[in-house]
Amino acid sequence: MGIVRSKYYGIMRGITVGISFFLQIGLMIFLGMYLMRYSIIVYFVLELVSVIIVFALVNNAESYKMSWIVIILVLPVSGLFLYFMWGRKRVNSRYFRRFRNYDNQMMQSLRQGDSIVQDLERQHPNKVQISRYLRKEGFPIYNNTKATYFCVGEDVFAAMLADMRRAEKFIFMEYFIVSEGKVWSDILEVLTQKAKEGVQIKLLFDDFGTLGINTHEFRKDIKSRGIEMSIFNPIHRGVTKMSFNYRNHQKITVIDGNIAYTGGFNLADEYANYIERFGHWKDSGIRLCGDGAYSFTCFFLDMWRVANKGVEIRDADHKPDMHFIEDGYVQPFMGGPHRNPHNPTEGAYTRMINKARDYIYITTPYLVLDQSMRDDLVNAALSGVDVCIIVPKIYDKWYVYMVNVSNYGKLMEAGVHIYEYLPGFIHAKNVIADDECAICGTINTDYRSFYLHYECGVFLSEMEAVKDMKADFLKTLDQCEEMNLLSWSRRPIGNKVMQAALKVLSPLL
Repeated sequence: MGIVRSKYYGIMRGITVGISFFLQIGLMIFLGMYLMRYSIIVYFVLELVSVIIVFALVNNAESYKMSWIVIILVLPVSGLFLYFMWGRKRVNSRYFRRFRNYDNQMMQSLRQGDSIVQDLERQHPNKVQISRYLRKEGFPIYNNTKATYFCVGEDVFAAMLADMRRAEKFIFMEYFIVSEGKVWSDILEVLTQKAKEGVQIKLLFDDFGTLGINTHEFRKDIKSRGIEMSIFNPIHRGVTKMSFNYRNHQKITVIDGNIAYTGGFNLADEYANYIERFGHWKDSGIRLCGDGAYSFTCFFLDMWRVANKGVEIRDADHKPDMHFIEDGYVQPFMGGPHRNPHNPTEGAYTRMINKARDYIYITTPYLVLDQSMRDDLVNAALSGVDVCIIVPKIYDKWYVYMVNVSNYGKLMEAGVHIYEYLPGFIHAKNVIADDECAICGTINTDYRSFYLHYECGVFLSEMEAVKDMKADFLKTLDQCEEMNLLSWSRRPIGNKVMQAALKVLSPLL
């Protein structure tokens, strides 16, 4: 009898709880409908509060998928349209399928054996996993390549012009931004002279980055000098699909197949501090001379095929003929939205952070992190790795700087050291780890570089250039101010609200 009563009592409790639960839901729905009908002002205020709470939740989660969820919820119709234009990856679109076909053609030219990576494995079994990952993505590793690191843009241009003047066969240049000024004037003068000497010149410029210079007269002038030029992804062709958002952010110069340059610099005067835009412009670059330059030749020709709809060019006709006996290893790589969701540019950065044992040093103009990379940096710091990041004090885009600042808190709480470069704008995109390896290239730590832009870089190991990059980082720290968690937490409430909102909207920025 007692067992029956106990069972009956349990059932009644369950029914009571169930009824209470559904009554509460019904009451909430009734209140919402009542306020919407009879007190629209109160309803509007509560809707605003709801949006603020959602923004706060997403700010805590820091997920780009969550950002799109909020945008669609807040703007149900417009947000849906924006997502279909901006948010979808379109990995199976005809454009991306064609792009992957060109990539496969390029990878055939880049195939190599296992001997070099086995040598690296014997020296650095901890870091060889980064190289293995890049090889699996199709990017070979080279030795017999001399790497020279440049800590400012003006030094890059001086060396690059000197190499271009010695060109005998071809010069390939691929850049995001080209602007009128001394840098472009000096380069164009050399290109014109080399074209007269019979050197093949190919220029590939991004349409969005060259809007200020890419006119009919400009293109006509380039052609009259005997120079071939193509424009990557003209913005008017993909405006209805927002595919103009996929920009070519790579910076590559290849000379005779023997020498290659990459880094953060574009072809404009601010990158060499000939003009001042945001204080002193701190950039960086790397010069490869020898076998490793061949990958950048193939990267350029891959993008040239895309811009020219598959024009036939044999990569093998542009192999280097200068060889060096040099210690160390270089591994150029590239990535873009056609490789999502497994983009090598993000993958290389992630593996560098996760494999660091003693320190990881990063310079970036944009610290616009997704949750996974933020967690990687936090976990590295919590495990005792010295994580230091240098970002600009003087920004080029105020809204991106606000997102930068919003990311400081979670990182500093975990022990990450964040420094702002006081003299001006730091545009260098470098990662250095454990005195063993580094990455120098065009890759920002932001959503655009990892998901929307075509980027490139070079992984270096066991080279003097790695030590030079570390020395430059430590020297730059002397010109920086370290951020303080207490001061950050006491920033004005208006800034906090603005930063939270901009972080949610960061996929659109």
